[in-house]
Amino acid sequence: MKKFAILIVVLLSYLAPASAQEFLDPVSWDVSIEKESGDLYNIRMEATIETKWHLYSQIEPAMGPDEIGPIPTEFTYDASPDTYTLVGKTIEPEVPPYFDPIFDMDIVFFENKAVFFQQVKVINPKDLKINVDIYYSVCDDKQCLPPESKVFEVDLSKGKAEKSVAEITADDLEKSAALTIPIPNPEILKTEETEEKGFLTIFFLGFIGGLIALLTPCVFPMIPLTVSFFTKSASNKKTGMRNAILYGLFIFGIYVLLSLPFHLLDSLDPEILNNISTNVTLNVIFFIIFIAFAFSFFGYYEITLPQSWSAKMDDKANSIGGVIGIFFMALTLAIVSFSCTGPILGSLLGGSLSSDGGAMQLTMGMGGFGLALALPFALFALFPNWLNTLPKSGGWLNTVKVVLGFIELALAFKFLSNADLVQHWGLLKREVFIGIWALCSLGLALYLFGFIRFPHDGPKKKKKPVGNIIIGVAAIAFFLYLLPGLTNTKYANLKLLSGFPPPMFYSLYDKGDMGISGHKSFYDGLEEAKATGKPIMIDFTGWACVNCRKMEEQVWTREDIFKVINEDYVLVSLYVDDRKELTEDERFNFLKPTGGTKRIKTVGDKWATFQTVNFKNNSQPYYILMDSDYKVLNEPVGYTPNADEYLLWLQEGLNNYIGETEKH
Repeated sequence: MKKFAILIVVLLSYLAPASAQEFLDPVSWDVSIEKESGDLYNIRMEATIETKWHLYSQIEPAMGPDEIGPIPTEFTYDASPDTYTLVGKTIEPEVPPYFDPIFDMDIVFFENKAVFFQQVKVINPKDLKINVDIYYSVCDDKQCLPPESKVFEVDLSKGKAEKSVAEITADDLEKSAALTIPIPNPEILKTEETEEKGFLTIFFLGFIGGLIALLTPCVFPMIPLTVSFFTKSASNKKTGMRNAILYGLFIFGIYVLLSLPFHLLDSLDPEILNNISTNVTLNVIFFIIFIAFAFSFFGYYEITLPQSWSAKMDDKANSIGGVIGIFFMALTLAIVSFSCTGPILGSLLGGSLSSDGGAMQLTMGMGGFGLALALPFALFALFPNWLNTLPKSGGWLNTVKVVLGFIELALAFKFLSNADLVQHWGLLKREVFIGIWALCSLGLALYLFGFIRFPHDGPKKKKKPVGNIIIGVAAIAFFLYLLPGLTNTKYANLKLLSGFPPPMFYSLYDKGDMGISGHKSFYDGLEEAKATGKPIMIDFTGWACVNCRKMEEQVWTREDIFKVINEDYVLVSLYVDDRKELTEDERFNFLKPTGGTKRIKTVGDKWATFQTVNFKNNSQPYYILMDSDYKVLNEPVGYTPNADEYLLWLQEGLNNYIGETEKH
């Protein structure tokens, strides 16, 4: 009866909505044994890995003292010298090391499928059974899961293996039940969803880029000329309007088509865009290209596509005519205007490939860009009188190009910074990067106020245009905003630029240790919470969790966040990959909700199981705020690099805790 009661308690802890039960388990194993020759056999262990997840090599990568690497895969075989012996080491697939963005280093990892072999020499084949314990951890480009151990029993007589299922005793059930906490409001625990930058946002940014491109010398003069051509050369007004609208639609379509090759790359390898964005060589190449674009905008030279291309397209447009001819006219515009639109498109390309949305975000951005370029041709064809309201071409168009040149120059150093952070060159520490942006901003202001001149600038005017003054003042204001970022003060964290400069810890100054620490046991933290009347902050973390370190170093160290965690909460940091052995009395077999059993033998096993059983989640970092009565104060969160957002989450939990306390 006692066994049955305890079993009911354990099973009730798994009763949750179906969506919450979808634990991440991206690797499935198939283990078998094959005869090689004589008394030699091969144990074959095949891992099938879900898309975007990485299984790591048995060999640890070379790392510095401050670097964090992945947990290597381990194969352990029960010692039976009377029945078999191992021949050599476990053989794994030979693959070259690749750059892993989550660890920022070259690592040997396996994708999709990996087959491992262990040769054994059988001494006594009668009823030979070998227990294989596979210990591994997997990561994608955002998170790592806690290490998992799966045990298989290889039966030589059957030539295959089955998962080893341990017997569950009453003692095991008692210890499993003790690992479960009674959460009174489990509905607040939701499956974490990945947040991506909205496609509409990307489309809008592309549209803004297209509007900027309209104001360049390569595009702006083309608007009245092209619209006049369509309205005057057509047999009637209606036909002219139709042709101009077709012209605009073709411009839009051409820029969307430019993104299609990236969809092909994405379908061939879903991670290729992310690999492009984190590749050191490509980031350096982007840096050089952006520098070249910047000086082109300054007027020192022009970057154009071969003139023969535009001549050929123009010739086709004139000779073919009709709808196809209009298409070639649109293509001619795209080629001729490349010297102005190319750098803006380069910014859009670089920005899209650095984000998680990949090819689809690029398509949305290119679509927005093409729409902004196409709209004037269609609108002015519909309303020809509007052409009279357009400002005349002149020196102001060159000013727009130079302004864009300073922006391109600043953006170029973002790509160099990406490469610098990956390789730890130390070239662009945070203060150096901000200093370069400050100089770009100051240079822009000096140009707009007439103190700096470039080759294509016209005669110097005594009276500065209003636009120059407005943008120049804005540039000075931005320069002043950047200055505190060069200091080692509390004002150095420039919130408006979050994500652009290198992180706070990558600094010329010694940031020191903030001294934040917490309990390593949930139950110790619970006791302190009851004694002090403070809420609990549970931090599911890992020694090999890179995003956990980023949160601790870049978010927790901010003064206001540090103060809230240190003074208003009882911090409990539970390491799911801690390999410290539990005592024999503390170990037990755990009945997994997804089927099978798991041997709880390390501290990491205990806290990883504690997380999945109680919070229906197995990713790290994962943060939960609760009171000493186990009531969750707000929806848990995972990796949250936006410090302001994280602070609001902490304050929301604290306010809810205070509100609940006042009720009672």
